[in-house]
Order: sequence, then C-alpha cells, then structure tokens
Amino acid sequence: MSWRNEWKPLATIMTVFVACYYLPVDWLQQSQKVENALWESLYLVKWYAQEHVLLCLVPAFFIAGAVGVFVSQAAVMKYLGPRANKVLAYGVASISGSILAVCSCTILPLFAGIYRMGAGLGPASAFLYSGPAINILAIVLTAAVLGTEMGIARAIGAVSFSVIIGLLMHLFFRKEEMEKFAAAAAMPEPEVARPLWQNALFFASMVGILVFANWGRPAEPTGMWQAIYTAKWLITGVFSLGLAIILVFWFNVKPWCMVIIAAPALVLSIVFPEHPVLAFVAATIGLTILLTTKQWNNHELQEWFDTSWDFAKKILPLLFWGVLVAGALLGRPGHEGLIPSQWIAGLVGGNSLWANLFASVVGAFMYFATLTEVPILQGLIGSGMGKGPALALLLSGPALSLPNMLVIRSVMGTKKTVVFVLLVIIMATISGLIYGAIID
Repeated sequence: MSWRNEWKPLATIMTVFVACYYLPVDWLQQSQKVENALWESLYLVKWYAQEHVLLCLVPAFFIAGAVGVFVSQAAVMKYLGPRANKVLAYGVASISGSILAVCSCTILPLFAGIYRMGAGLGPASAFLYSGPAINILAIVLTAAVLGTEMGIARAIGAVSFSVIIGLLMHLFFRKEEMEKFAAAAAMPEPEVARPLWQNALFFASMVGILVFANWGRPAEPTGMWQAIYTAKWLITGVFSLGLAIILVFWFNVKPWCMVIIAAPALVLSIVFPEHPVLAFVAATIGLTILLTTKQWNNHELQEWFDTSWDFAKKILPLLFWGVLVAGALLGRPGHEGLIPSQWIAGLVGGNSLWANLFASVVGAFMYFATLTEVPILQGLIGSGMGKGPALALLLSGPALSLPNMLVIRSVMGTKKTVVFVLLVIIMATISGLIYGAIID
C-alpha cells in the first residue's frame, strides 16, 4: 500500500478525532449555543427561500440556461475567451456584472453559464466578482450611510478588484486557459438561428425582470431610487410583456398559447396588487409549462428548460447546505450563531493587519443579501469597528459567501476556487490597511 495516496484520509480521520476528543459538550449544553445555532440556521434558510429563491435564483437559472442554448460558443470566445482583446473582455465582464445588482449566490448560475460556454477564466472571474460587488445602488447607499469617502473607496476598490483578480486568475492558470482555447478553436462554427440584436433584446428582457423584481427600498423615501422602487413591479411587468412578445415573434410560440400562459399572472396582479410575488410565481410556472410541453414541437425551448434545470439541480443543494452552515456559525444579520458577535466586533477595532484580515475572512464566509451589508456595518462601526476593516469587509463580503464558495468549487475546481477566495481576501485586507491609514 502506498502511503502517498493515504495521507488525506488519515488527516481527515485525525482531524475528526481531535475535534471529537475536545468537543466542549458541557459548555455548549449550558450556554444553549447548539440549540440557538440550529434555530439560526433554519431561520436563515427560511429567510433565504422567501427573499432570494423565487425572485433572484429562478430568473438567474433561466438566463443561465438561455446563455447555454442561445449564445454561441464562438461569440463567448470572441468577447470573453482566453485570447480575446483584454480591454474588451474585462470591460464586458465588469460592466455586464455590475448592471445586474445581484447577491453572491444569484450571480452563480450566470457565471457557470458563461464559464462552461468557453469564457476565459480571467473575464469569468471578473464577472463573478463584479456582479455582487459593483452594485451601483449599494455604493450610493454606502456613501449616504457610512460617508462619502467610504462610498468612493468602495467604488474604486470594487472596480479595480474585478479587473485585477481576473488578470491574476488568468496569469496563474494561463497554461490551462490556452489548452481550453485550443480545444474550442478546433470545434466547428455553430449555426446562428437569429441575429445578434434579437438575442440582445431577448436577454435584456430577462435581465430587466431580474434587476427590477429585486430592486431594494432606498434609504431615503425620495428621489429617483424611490421612484423606481415604487414602480418596480410595473417596470418588471413591462419587461415580462417584452419577453412574451419576443417568444411569440422570434421563437414561434403561438399567440393563443402565450395568452393562456400569461392570463393567470395578469389576473393575480389585478386581484392581489398588494402581493405581486403571486403574479411572479404564476408567470414562472407558466413559462415552465411552455418550455416543457412537447406538443409545441419546439426543441429550442425544451433545450432551454433542460439546461436551466441542470443548473438548478447542481447549484441549489450546495446553496442549501451552505446557507445552513453559515447560519449555524454566524447567525442571521443582527443575531448570533455559534460565534458570538461581540467576538467579531472586538477583533476588528483599529487598523491593524489582524483586524483587516479578520474582517476580510469573516466577510468572505458570511452571507450578505444585497444592501444588507450597509446597516450591519453601521452597527459594527458604532460598536468600535475601524474604518479600514469596515472597507475590507465591504470588499470581500458581498462578493463571497460560504454557499458561494461551494458552488464555485463545483464549477471550476478546488484549486481555482481557493486562489480566487485568497485573492479577494488578500486584496480586501490590503485595501483596508491603506484606507484606514489614509483616514486616520
């Protein structure tokens, strides 16, 4: 027997043994930490299911499936491939990610879609970071609540991070990227079913639904952001109507069929205007029925659903377990899991290397929904958190989370995931140190 292949199982057994040997059962029982952590994990899963699965992940799965079916590999390679023009590739990746304004989990199906279609690791990584991090509304809210200098620092840090992390990922795995490009270059050019402008409008309608259905309430109940928030469901309905028209004229869906599919959503929006999610669910069910009904003899639509469903099967279980673990360890925002919140607040005061590193690591593993990081940081700063660690957490937290890491690993492997996470943590730590020194 070769011990070279057995050290990993041995290390796992030893780690589990030591953890069991020193398990503080009495302390955990007396402090009710385990019971509280269990409830926090369940509460977080419930909150995540209510706030993010229907409105965020489901549209993201449909968009990712559409990328896999309706976007040619040649187009992805041209704009995002390993040998694409670097300025164009990283510009497209960062801009397309930033307009989505999604959380670290919603970006995952979209990232998986473009990566598996042949996008270079560098541009795909830039897209993966930019989606949750370069959120215009979150940056504006940061400036309004935490100060203009913090908002500017977050904007500069997030934009530069997306490009630098992408370039470094490409540099570290350059050999693999060239091999992937060579394999893709040998494939025949696929036939294009419709022109680029039609596909662009098709994806714009779905991205519009995703963005405006999840438009958050602004801090101030006035101004443009509030006006958009007030009309968010009307705008979402307009994009949905646009998608229905596109499916009829460019995807050969029968008009009477689309009317039947859309009627329940329209009725629910009129009867229950205070519960727009009901209409959204009805529209989603209608679209699913449309894509899975074989009587229409539209193989394109069936393939669209099959690809979307494949993403959902692979990603949702990992997200479920990741959210459970994150809730047990860190709790929901404003609540405690196994790790007491005062420990965290006490470790991120000042502007030391440790404080910034700790803030970056905690932010990377904790789950932040879009915009929730701002009020959380406001409370932590009030409890003594330094401005440098606060920026470090802002730059690592929204872009990463434990559920996010689990899914990234399933898409691009352990080695690339570890490098990506370390790059985010290291750069967030350095940025926090520099910002804290300037502010102080």
